[in-house]
Amino acid sequence: MIYNISLTIKKLLMLIMINSLLINLMFLNENSYMSQKKIILFIPSIEKGGAEKNLFIISNYLSNRFKQLTVISATKKAKKSFNRRIEFLCPDSEIWDIFGRGIKTFISIFFLIKKILQDRKILVLSFQSNIYAITICKIFSINVITRSNSFPDDWSNNNIKKSIFKKILPLAKKNIVNSIEIRKKFKLAYKINAKCIYNPLNRKEIIKLSKKKTKNIFLNKNFLKIIHVGRFSEEKDHITFLNALTLLKEKIKFEAVIMGRGHLKKKIYQFIETNKLKKNVRILDYKKNPYPYIKQADFLVLTSLHEGLPNILLEAVVLSKFIISSNCPTGPKEILNNGKGGELFKVGNYKDLAKKIIFYSKNNKKRKEKIKFALSKVNRFDYERNLREYFDVLDNID
Repeated sequence: MIYNISLTIKKLLMLIMINSLLINLMFLNENSYMSQKKIILFIPSIEKGGAEKNLFIISNYLSNRFKQLTVISATKKAKKSFNRRIEFLCPDSEIWDIFGRGIKTFISIFFLIKKILQDRKILVLSFQSNIYAITICKIFSINVITRSNSFPDDWSNNNIKKSIFKKILPLAKKNIVNSIEIRKKFKLAYKINAKCIYNPLNRKEIIKLSKKKTKNIFLNKNFLKIIHVGRFSEEKDHITFLNALTLLKEKIKFEAVIMGRGHLKKKIYQFIETNKLKKNVRILDYKKNPYPYIKQADFLVLTSLHEGLPNILLEAVVLSKFIISSNCPTGPKEILNNGKGGELFKVGNYKDLAKKIIFYSKNNKKRKEKIKFALSKVNRFDYERNLREYFDVLDNID
């Protein structure tokens, strides 16, 4: 009897080992497969924002899955953010980095045409200036896929531009968007069945980076700690945030940190001085790793006029921060599940924002409930799954 039991155990162990081996072989085959396609990623202007962060993640992943991957841009200083397998085509001098997107687009078009003339067996994935990329690719009979992180009508009031988008975007072989709300708008306005691929969210990396030791940016432990992270530009609407803070001065004790850089920095400084907010508000420069600073805050506030799918909100969810965001046309509502995972306020309404900051500063239980709900829904933005979707879309184009 003992002999039979021993034999049964050996058989079970053998089956477990075989099963483990098969799983490992399947995993190896999936990750070692390399497509023979040659891919071009077209993005004329690379700045320090969420869209660019996604570009680095996606391109570095795809470079290990395709025979050749080329990035075309007019921003030379961004080259160091890509791995060595990636061919980076850009001007020889960094002097072009200071120019606006318009000039950078035409420089990048030159490099795109040059690359196409060298090799017609390529596939273009356009991250920016999609209309130009589609037009060039159509002229040379090259397949092009566009990736849009916003809906054009949300940021442009120019009817001519809207008409051009409506006519040109459907000519792409495939359109990728990063939000279900944007996908709905593409369907309604352009009759395009866009593919929605969420931003790849590397939760383990964010948590790891958040543990890096940094100085305390908030000086008083007993004050409500609020952080705002974003480029100093019109669409981020920092003035609404600052107007809300002026209303808070007489209501609650708080400290606020505004992190970022951009052409509106001087205007933001002037507002802080004019409205006597210097004791409550500090400005920090852009940080490549903002997570240890976000981790120190109680609230993260977003005041944007329009967004695609803002990375900063996803990252704040991972770090268990309570979020109050403008209910701009796309992005925040989807991430926060219509306010179940945070709080939304009307775009530009600083009184509504101030009111909600005050309310949740006094309702810790409700804050925790919403943070917990947001965390329970974050799997939609899984890092590996969303990156694989990019590969599958590109690899399945004939």
